[in-house]
Amino acid sequence: MDDLMERARENRSSRISAERFVEEIGLVFDSMHLPRMAGRVLGAILLGPADGATAGDLAETLQASKGSISNMTQLLIHYRFVERTVRAGDRRDRFVIKSGAWARMMLWRLELLQRLQELAVDGLELLGPQGNPEPLQEVRDMYAFLERELPKLFDRWEVEGATLRASARKEAS
Repeated sequence: MDDLMERARENRSSRISAERFVEEIGLVFDSMHLPRMAGRVLGAILLGPADGATAGDLAETLQASKGSISNMTQLLIHYRFVERTVRAGDRRDRFVIKSGAWARMMLWRLELLQRLQELAVDGLELLGPQGNPEPLQEVRDMYAFLERELPKLFDRWEVEGATLRASARKEAS
């Protein structure tokens, strides 16, 4: 695992530019039916300074209006991807990635999976005698499995993630 991480670090600069990274995050958001600009803002915050990026920083980096940045940071705060913070002695708000944002994004998707499972159950009840129940049973059963197993996976990630972060902090010091 360490060798893989080291190779990824070595190849990082040749694989993707910062601009492409930001655009790709935007495309991921777009595929989730969220505003592409919100993804671009998140991507810029991810690559920004550890103490956060200001709205002005984001507007300049993304060549976007401050109004657009304001709307997208509010959306990211609403979805709990980022949080607003301030630096001592500075009146400007800064935006940082909120701890646990990725797990929350996955759990949000899990809620959609739960709804699909409920719809599959409804579909089975509505299915006439000539219908094929197998596709609806597959959806119901697969989403029931995911609903059961994903929370366990998130619990395991919390433990492993904490260990990895502690190890990274130790290596950095």
